[in-house]
Amino acid sequence: MILEGFSRELVTRYADRLDGNGRYYLERIQSAGKRMEGLIDGILRLSTLSRSTIQRERVDLSTMLFLLAADVRQREPERSVEIIIEPDLFVDGDKRLLKIALENLFSNAWKYTSKTEAAVIEFGCQNQQGEKVYFVRDNGVGFSMQRADALFIPFERLHSEEEFSGHGIGLATVKRIVEGHGGRLWGEGEVGKGATFYFTLP
Repeated sequence: MILEGFSRELVTRYADRLDGNGRYYLERIQSAGKRMEGLIDGILRLSTLSRSTIQRERVDLSTMLFLLAADVRQREPERSVEIIIEPDLFVDGDKRLLKIALENLFSNAWKYTSKTEAAVIEFGCQNQQGEKVYFVRDNGVGFSMQRADALFIPFERLHSEEEFSGHGIGLATVKRIVEGHGGRLWGEGEVGKGATFYFTLP
């Protein structure tokens, strides 16, 4: 983006000439530029998802999540999180899109347990009234069920940017992917006691 490019040039060429206030304002400009870039990227991804055609194949969700967890652990080795993954959970679906959905669900769980001492993230499957229901559960900050409807609205956020970074795109993305497969997505949570996101994939 042009804004980010110019602010980067200011840092490179003139940072030593700026006082404390100048550097503070420059940091704010850079932060706003990165956030705007993220929002634009999110809008484009949501738009692309709306036009995506489902290419169904047999998908190993357990292995997919195991690899996602391993990647996150490698990037943040300082965090100690217990990750429980139920093995051999297979579905018929679009592998690329389901990976995006699981990435978003797992990333949220990882992010919202960042202030939890004994963090636990679990992925599994339950049988509810004869239907297979998959879930990603964490014991992080949770959310109030009174605001649960806002979870899946693009750009709506239940936590401030200062508390947890993000653009409010993740769960809206998951919803489009799950519904595109003919499934359902919903969440349950309690403030301070974590959250569970359930989805079906017929």
